[in-house]
Parts: sequence; C-alpha cells; structure tokens
Amino acid sequence: AVTAVPELSEQLSVIGNQSSANSEQSSIENRQSSIVNLQSLVSNLDPCPEAASLIQQAISQNAPTNLNKMGVICPGFSAELDGVMNSSAHAREWVANLEPRERERSGISSLKVGFNKVFGYYIEVTRAHSDRVPEDYIRKQTLTNAERYITPELKEYETLILNAEEQILTIERRVFTELCQQVSQYAQRLLKTANILAKLDVAAALAEAAAMQGYIRPTLNIENGLKIENGRHPVVEQTLQLERFVPNNICMDINGRIQIITGPNMSGKSTYLRQVALIVLMAQIGSFVPADSAEIGLVDRIFTRIGAHDELHAGRSTFMVEMVETAEILNHATHRSLLILDEIGRGTSTYDGLAIAWAIIEYLHNHPRLKPRTLFATHYHELVGLADLLPLVSNYNVAVAEEGDKVIFLHQIVPGGADQSYGIHVGQLAGLPRDVINRANEILVELEEHAPTTAVTPSQLNSVQQMALFPESSPLLDELETLDVNSISPLEAINKLYEWRRRYVDQKV
Repeated sequence: AVTAVPELSEQLSVIGNQSSANSEQSSIENRQSSIVNLQSLVSNLDPCPEAASLIQQAISQNAPTNLNKMGVICPGFSAELDGVMNSSAHAREWVANLEPRERERSGISSLKVGFNKVFGYYIEVTRAHSDRVPEDYIRKQTLTNAERYITPELKEYETLILNAEEQILTIERRVFTELCQQVSQYAQRLLKTANILAKLDVAAALAEAAAMQGYIRPTLNIENGLKIENGRHPVVEQTLQLERFVPNNICMDINGRIQIITGPNMSGKSTYLRQVALIVLMAQIGSFVPADSAEIGLVDRIFTRIGAHDELHAGRSTFMVEMVETAEILNHATHRSLLILDEIGRGTSTYDGLAIAWAIIEYLHNHPRLKPRTLFATHYHELVGLADLLPLVSNYNVAVAEEGDKVIFLHQIVPGGADQSYGIHVGQLAGLPRDVINRANEILVELEEHAPTTAVTPSQLNSVQQMALFPESSPLLDELETLDVNSISPLEAINKLYEWRRRYVDQKV
C-alpha cells in the first residue's frame, strides 16, 4: 500500500505551480484511496477526503496525459464546457451522417466525405460521376481521377467543430487551473500526510529487507567501540549470483583505534571498508543490519575518502581533490567519528604518498582531540611497521591463497600485514597479454633486487639524533668541569664566558 503513494509531496509542488498535466491529479486521487487503507496503521494520518472527492469529480478516468488534448475534465463538472461539448458533438454527428445522405441525394455510390489540414472537410467525387454532382457543390480541388467539393452548410459545421475544439481546450485549461487552486488549499494537510507516509515507507522497506535478508538488531551504546561479527555488504551480497558473499568481523575498542588494511587489488578491501560504514549508518538510522551481531558505539559523523576523481572544471587534479577531502576530514573529525580512508597518497609519487599517509596516521593517533575509529586501506606496505611504534594501530590484510602461479582471493580479513600486492596477478586476471605479464615479472625481480628499501624500522624512528654541544674531548669542556661556579662573582663569570668565546672563535679560524 505504501508503494502507491511515493511522490505525493512532489505532485503537490507541481500542482501549486499550476503547470502540471492532469495525470498528476489522477495520481493523487489513486494515492488518496490508498491512504484510506493505511489510516488504521497511523492514527494521525489524514487522507484528506475533500481533495480526493474534488479530483474524482473533476478529472476523467481516461484523461490524456497532457492538456493539449481534449477529455481532461469529466462531463457534468463545468456547465460551460458541457455546452460547448454538446454543440461540438452535434456538429460531428451531422458530418458523420453527411456521406450516406449525399450518396442518397446524388445517387453517386462512390461519394466520400474526408478531411485534411489544408482544406478542412470536403466531398470527393470521381471524374466518372462529375456530371451527376448537385448544383450546390462548390469545386475546391482537382485531382487526377477525382474532384473535391464543399457546400456552404458543410463549411458552417466545419467552423463550429474546429472552433469548438479550441474552445474546449481553452475551457479545460482554465477549469484545471481553478482545480489546482482549490486543491492547493489542502496542501498543508496533504504534506503532513506525505511526511507520515514517507516515514512509514522507510520503516516498511527496512523491515522487509531485514526479514528477507536475515538482518539482526544491533546494539547501540555510548562506548567508543565497534564490534561486528560476520558483517556483510547489504548491496554487494545481493548482486552475487554464482558465489557466496564472504562475511568479515571487525573489533575496535579504546586500545585499538586505527586498523591498517593491506592486500592486493580486487581482494575486497574497499568492499570491507564500505560495509563497515554502511552497517554503522544503518544501525544509527534505526535499521537492522546485515551481520550475526553488532555492538556499535555512537558515531557523530562518518568521513570517507574513497575512489579517485578529478574536478577539471575547478582546476583540481585527482591528487588535489584527494588532499582537499583529506584536509576536511582531519579538520572536522572528532574522537567519536568513524574514518574510512582508502589508499591515501596514491595520486602522487611513491615517497610523497608514503610520507603523507604515514603522517596522517601519526596525526590521527597522537592528536589529543582525535584518536577516532579509523580503517586505513593502503598499498604502502611500509606502513605496517607503524603497529610497532603506535600502540593504537593494528595491522590486517586480505587472505590470499597461492596455487602455483595462480592467486585466489579469499576475501577474508585476517590479522597481520600483507607482504606483496599481487598487482601482476590482477593484471593477468584482467586479460593482459602473456608477453606483458612475463616481462612485468622480470622487471619486478630486478626492481626488488636493486631498488633501495623505503622501510623505516622502529629503531630508526626512536633514536633521537641531535648534534653534540661539545666534542667528546675539548679543553673548554675540561675547564668547565673543574670550574667552581659557586665561588666566582657574576663579573668573573661574564669575563670567563667572553674568554671562552674568544678562544672558541680563534680555534674555528
């Protein structure tokens, strides 16, 4: 029943502008009748029977879809329109009976009455019977094998019919405009009904999806965690035809805020990111969710940086758009936010992209205002080392099974970091020529053997490298160690400093 009233508010807007075809009026009538059936479900639902009755009386059941054709207004609704319609009907009936009457009067059995847009109504007689044409016929057009005639009486009825059509269209448009104005008086009541139906429609749709797809009721709390068991993507699982969707778990608590997810392309990282965001969103709008269980700490906002696109009209490259969106996230996220970041930094050089991605993770981890729940998918395997430096960071990857030179993506998120991207295998699956695949493997081996590593070990980051104030052995340092600072006056201390400065400068020269 709800599906019969999905566009009531939009139709009211169209009617308010008085520019709609009558099809909108008919649609509202049908929707009003459906509302009556829903009234028992919602106590304050107002079906507005006055508007429905008015439309039912005014609009024909078989009305055309626009006002450029006759037949929009029901007979009996407008006396003026009925008068013109009756006159037109009489004229049409006279023309319809003209052909048999003229055949009988003239004795010409092949006589025909026709109409075209150039000459209007005419009487056509073949040349073989031209000598039997009545005297009141006026020749209008000569054809190869026939003559076309008119009569003064035929032209009078023609004028009546053609003028009646224009009059009918004019009157119907005016009556329809007046009808729109009358229906607009009930706009507030109808809009209230439309809002109630919209909420009911959403609730019914979510309930149907939950029942059909096996969703469960999530638990929402004020904690700042996130635990989902066997979560599924609500859209992707419906598109799979010949394979089963692989569910995944996620667990975030106060001690685990940032998950770095590595793995090959096409393995399911982006689907995993999106399904977590969708499950959280569905839970907070009051829907059941596609999972076996879900405990969700309230989220104030969901921020996403997924996909690659440019804004050429604004002069922004793909990387610029990525950085602008990332800046928005970092400037507006809170500790209650959920961040979905997919391959940050991929739009620039490897070292720049890695540095930016590394710095963003550190910023999210260390900033006192942040520490949000974050899923960070990346192909920079060097970021895996952050889990050893930052206590709130953990590593996950997409499981892969290798059989000879083939790779099978299991789509399962498991703890730990990935050690390779399998990009060449993905290219093979995409259909790249065998020569390209073989050459790519050769080049990859050479690059791995000769390219310097970009990995940064924890020891390198933890060691604080600072220039020494003094060399390990220095006469100045020895003299400073033997100086009794408690026994010299301020003036002697200043003189000593000047002396040391002079000696140090002389030594440098």
